[in-house]
Amino acid sequence: MKLKFAIITIIASFAPIFIPLSVQAAESSHKVAAQDWSFDGMFGKFDKYSLQRGFQVYKEVCAACHSLKYVAYRDLEALGYNEAQIKAVASEYEVTDGPNDEGEYFQRPARPADKFVPPFENDNAARYANNGAYPADLSLMAKARAHGPDYIYALLTHYKDDAPAGFTLGDGLYYNETYAGNQIAMPQPLYDDQVTYQDGTDATVAQMSYDVTNFLMWSAEPYLEQRKAMGLKVIIFLIFFAGILYAHKRRLWRKLH
Repeated sequence: MKLKFAIITIIASFAPIFIPLSVQAAESSHKVAAQDWSFDGMFGKFDKYSLQRGFQVYKEVCAACHSLKYVAYRDLEALGYNEAQIKAVASEYEVTDGPNDEGEYFQRPARPADKFVPPFENDNAARYANNGAYPADLSLMAKARAHGPDYIYALLTHYKDDAPAGFTLGDGLYYNETYAGNQIAMPQPLYDDQVTYQDGTDATVAQMSYDVTNFLMWSAEPYLEQRKAMGLKVIIFLIFFAGILYAHKRRLWRKLH
């Protein structure tokens, strides 16, 4: 009985990796439609081309306001970037380091080992630049929201230029069909052809939203593929082990009879 309970517990612990994220978000608002993500399902994997496009969208658009403080530049290797490319990306930013031999802090170009440099020096500066609203860190956003990737995609693609008749929109707020209360402090961040994809993909709002959501899912769970692979190996082992136990049980009881 104890062995059976242990097996069930182990299987249950790996269950979430085999459930599509869109299903996990089934209790989300009806405005959030499930999208077709490459990382969904038991054998789901990240689309590295989409990840690279998503990183470009983040770097050229989202990084102006939103930080990515739990991700290091060297982590971009998982997206297919080589060492020289990663160093080039990191060197575009400066970080505060020190103290030096004289006890002073100094600025230096970021290195691959450094975390992504935030757009603002502190929280107060971030709020001041955004009319009092604090732009959230996006490192774990895809896992922090109940709707997950579907929510982020829906949020980015459901801005409206005008609020419906009879809806009172607060000062400095924008109408969004997905956001709670339909009023959001962040203006619409994406517009068609806002970036020029290096691979020639059309940069529509839907495409950019899809790509940057992929990237944010990776930033929130960079080891998703490894976790799924390990979970699959554990399931195969448990099935094989259960077969051995069953065969042993049959052999044991045959002798007793």
